[in-house]
Amino acid sequence: MARIEFVDVAHSYRTDRFDTGDGRRTAGNGKKRDLRPPGAGTEWALAPMTMSWENGGAYALLGPSGCGKTTLLNIISGLITPTRGRVLFDGVDVTALPPQARNIAQVFQFPVVYDTMSVYDNLAFPLRNRGWSASQVRTRVEEIAEILELPRDLARKARGLTADAKQKISLGRGLVRPDVAAILFDEPLTVIDPHLKWLLRRKLRQIHEQLRVSLIYVTHDQTEAMTFADRIVVMTQGEIVQIGTPQDLYERPAHRFVGYFIGTPGMNFVDCAWRDGAACVDNVTVTTDRSAIPPAGARLSIGIRPEHIELVDTPGRNRLPVQVLHVQDQGTHTMVYAVLRDTRFAIRLPEQHPPPSPGPIFAHLPPARCGLYADERRIA
Repeated sequence: MARIEFVDVAHSYRTDRFDTGDGRRTAGNGKKRDLRPPGAGTEWALAPMTMSWENGGAYALLGPSGCGKTTLLNIISGLITPTRGRVLFDGVDVTALPPQARNIAQVFQFPVVYDTMSVYDNLAFPLRNRGWSASQVRTRVEEIAEILELPRDLARKARGLTADAKQKISLGRGLVRPDVAAILFDEPLTVIDPHLKWLLRRKLRQIHEQLRVSLIYVTHDQTEAMTFADRIVVMTQGEIVQIGTPQDLYERPAHRFVGYFIGTPGMNFVDCAWRDGAACVDNVTVTTDRSAIPPAGARLSIGIRPEHIELVDTPGRNRLPVQVLHVQDQGTHTMVYAVLRDTRFAIRLPEQHPPPSPGPIFAHLPPARCGLYADERRIA
C-alpha cells in the first residue's frame, strides 16, 4: 500500500501541444510558440490539481460521464502519462513508470478473468509470476478465497461462473498480492444485477475494514459512492470541485454542482441579490448560515435541501411566496413541487405533515439550512 500524491497534475488528449516547462507550449514540430494555456472544461481533460490519497483509505471518484474520472484513475495506474505534473508513490516519483512497475491492481467494468483456468489458478497467477512457492501460494489463495466467499468454487472453471463471481475473482487477483500499492476500480458493478451490487458493495466495505488496503473507486452512481467510500472526490468538466465525507457533501456542498448531483432530488437553488448587507429574493430578505460579504459582481444564489424547507401560511423574513403545482405521496414522505417565477422548488415533507393544496403558500427557508453561493461556489 502507498500514499499517492498528485503534484500539479493535468492532462490533455490534444497531441499537437505539450508543456515545455517554461510557461510556453510546443507544437509537434518542436517550435516553441506562446499559446494561452488551456483551462478546465476547454482543452484539459483533467484540469491542474494537487492532492493526495492516504495509505489505506477508501475513496470514490464521483461525477457524470466524461468528467475525467477514468483519466485520473489511469494516470494513477500508469496507463496514461499526464501532460504535466508529477505522480508520487510514498514520495517516489513514478510519473514515467509503466503500470507493471507501480504494483497497482485494477478492476474494470467487465470482469477480466482467464476463462479456461480454475478459480484457484486465476487467484494464484499473480503469485506464481512473482516466484512464490506452491505452499505459500496455496495459503494465500485460500485466505483470500475465504474473504471473498469463494472456497467452494476454487476448483471450478471461471467460464461457468456468474458475472458477480467473476468480478470477485478480478478483485481477488489484486487482494492476493500483499504488497499491492492500491486497488483501482473503474465502475466495476456496471454489469452486475442490482441486488448483487448491494452485496458486492458491502463485501468491499468488509474487505477494506479487514485488510485496510487502499481502494479508489470510480462511479457515476452517488449511492455506490456514498455507501462505499470514506471520502468522495466529486468531479465535473475535468475539475475536482469538492473532496469530503458523504455527510460533508450532503450537508455542506462547496459547489452548486455538488448540491445538484448529490441527493435525490438535488438541492434547490434560487438566484438572489445583495442589498443592505443581506441576500434578497423578490424583495424578501433571506438570512443564510454565513454573514460574509460576497465578492462584488458575483452571481449569487441560495441553496437549500428539499427536506429543510417548511411550508407556512404567513409572509415574513426567509419566507418566499410560491405556487404549489402538484403533490406526490411517496409513502414515507410527501414531495411537493412549487414554483417562484421561473425557479422550481422540490419540497420534501414528513409523512405526518398534511399535504398542501395547489395554489399560493410561503416556503420558509430556515437560516441555518441556507447556503450562500457566489459564482457557483459556497461562501465559507
